Amino acid sequence: MQNKVNRPIFVVGSPRSGTSILTWCLGQHPNIFAVPESNWMGDFVVNTAVVYQVGAARGHLSILSAMDISRDELLANFGRTIDDLILSHRLDLEKTRAAIPSLPEFMRRSLPEARTRWVDGTPEYSLHIYALKKLFPEAVFIHVLRDVRDVVRSMLNLHRLTGVQLVANEEEAYSYWLRTVKACIQAERAYGSNAVRRLPYNALIDHPEFAIRSMLDFVGEPFCARCLEPLSCQINSPDVPPDFVAEVPATDRRIVEEATKLYVELRNAAELTESSSAAADEMAAEFERRVQHLATVEDQLRNAVRTIQTLEKQCSAQKGNIRDEALL
Repeated sequence: MQNKVNRPIFVVGSPRSGTSILTWCLGQHPNIFAVPESNWMGDFVVNTAVVYQVGAARGHLSILSAMDISRDELLANFGRTIDDLILSHRLDLEKTRAAIPSLPEFMRRSLPEARTRWVDGTPEYSLHIYALKKLFPEAVFIHVLRDVRDVVRSMLNLHRLTGVQLVANEEEAYSYWLRTVKACIQAERAYGSNAVRRLPYNALIDHPEFAIRSMLDFVGEPFCARCLEPLSCQINSPDVPPDFVAEVPATDRRIVEEATKLYVELRNAAELTESSSAAADEMAAEFERRVQHLATVEDQLRNAVRTIQTLEKQCSAQKGNIRDEALL
């Protein structure tokens, strides 16, 4: 691993937008392999930041402060360790997949190349791009953008494939799409197209070779025709009945209109190339607010318990006084 590139790839976007298929396409590259959706690294960064802040406030991080080890340096070192662990256990993952006969052949095969990068297609990481950049400062992100109407139909029918409801109703599906896509667009503004690149889902379907070539060029890898193979298979695709209608009267039409309008704007808008310091500051502030909330929630809970105990004692005393007065 002496020549490895510590630059993981994250495929983000709303669930049911094609994040899985693109992840598997990139995972066929001789220098990249696909890891399972993880969904823990964002919270890991937040929790580490909370521990750092609470420890610093209580004087428990004297060794780190004495050695001038900042929170960002600590997180980046954790990131390098995670990267090394994932790369060193690649063969274990491939052995596990090879033992599952129900998986497509391209998911089960073990490739001989000593790959030095990995790609993770966890949609929830759309909400944790700032945290992941702290863990992996050189990470790159591909935002797969799909028509919100198609995403909603797919979300509402996912139970046909997995038996599990991803969302409860149409309104929740539109809100889910809005939340993840807005987070990705904010990251595009904050970091620019050198770190976050948008890929329309239609381009992946209608012009697959061009789309894969452009994404490999973005992540800094040469084109490999093998990356097109997963596109010939339908994976993780629910069976949506042709007569299925998503619209229900109870849905807040304002949310539908907001999501539909945003998709049209993004579909027609040119991709942002320059980073915005204002957008980056906004993401940093959001992250710090979350850390601050979690860092103080224990004290808030402790104070609330004390208040409840005090009120219980007061109520008990008042009941005792009332009982005594009744006896008199």
